[in-house]
Amino acid sequence: MTSHQFSKLTVRLGFWLLVALVVVMAVFPFYYAIKTSFTPSGDLFRVELWPTRTTLANYLQIFSQRSFLQAIFNSVVVATSVVFIALLLGITASYALGRVRFRGRTTVLLVILGVSMFPQVAVLSGLFEVIRALNLYNNPGGLILSYTIFTLPFTVWVLTTFMRQLPMELEEAAIMDGATPWVTITKVFLPLMWPAMATTGLLAFIAAWNEFLFALTFTLTDSQRTVPVAIALLSGGSAYELPWGPIMAASVVVTVPLVILVIIFQRRIVSGLTAGAVKG
Repeated sequence: MTSHQFSKLTVRLGFWLLVALVVVMAVFPFYYAIKTSFTPSGDLFRVELWPTRTTLANYLQIFSQRSFLQAIFNSVVVATSVVFIALLLGITASYALGRVRFRGRTTVLLVILGVSMFPQVAVLSGLFEVIRALNLYNNPGGLILSYTIFTLPFTVWVLTTFMRQLPMELEEAAIMDGATPWVTITKVFLPLMWPAMATTGLLAFIAAWNEFLFALTFTLTDSQRTVPVAIALLSGGSAYELPWGPIMAASVVVTVPLVILVIIFQRRIVSGLTAGAVKG
């Protein structure tokens, strides 16, 4: 073996070792969560890669709590509503910003991008006053409003970038046929925008599903809380016990649907995120 072949083999081996390390670091927390969810409470603090005993008691415990099932339902309603509103407003806004020429269009886009950079805690107090004034405290409407405010800028930005790449001839032909702007959006552009819509819709759903700060601040009762808050408030047998088993079981339950959605839409996500990166 020559020195050139040896160095090439060393580089390739180092590359695959680095890939293996990254994979282990990314996958191990999920593996540990799944392992802990099937581990009896008495064996939780044993150092072992594979549990010697398994149980479904942690899953039975969380599904026996009506508040957890209600939290899942609340999260589904809130996240689905946020996706619908964000896509509806995002498509119409992207048509105006991507196809209609007017002074200050670039400034509007930069403002939209700047709004998305604000941390949640910076606007928490002001948004709380708005929600209280609208009588939306401890109401799913308050969460839908706050989540939409933070997911809409990214939705508009991605859809506008995608809208700009659609051929101008399609819009001109629709106008020649007497189509209104709404008909042009829904009948001409909408069928072509599914990759970008799948991307932004899924990311908006994940953001709304996992959000914790607003859900903790703007809800008060178990009947209105969402899944992240419900998991954080799971209690053990005493005030000094943290129920790691049920917490991990609940985390697995609410993570699996997201993983399935990402697997189903992974190709559309990639094509939607790369839309507009290269001009044809």
